[in-house]
Amino acid sequence: MSTEVPRTSRLETRIAPEVLAVVRRAAEMQGRSVSDFVVSAAQEAAYRAISDAQLVRLSLADQERFAAALLDPPALPAGLGRAAQAHARLVSKES
Repeated sequence: MSTEVPRTSRLETRIAPEVLAVVRRAAEMQGRSVSDFVVSAAQEAAYRAISDAQLVRLSLADQERFAAALLDPPALPAGLGRAAQAHARLVSKES
């Protein structure tokens, strides 16, 4: 059973001969075609760029406020406190 994904799109680019030589050498070292090597490298770079963009980046001041809130959480408003107690009672009845 083949796990190869059918290719239906084409991507063209112009690169310097020196860059192509390095890409060819790397592809040969992995026993892959230049096309397979470039597609795989582009996909890995794209996933990494997307992952990096989804990280939450906080300033130093925001990091300190976040840590302080974790170490000393603010008090819940009265309504939320009552809701939490009611939930706790329901959960303990189900157990």
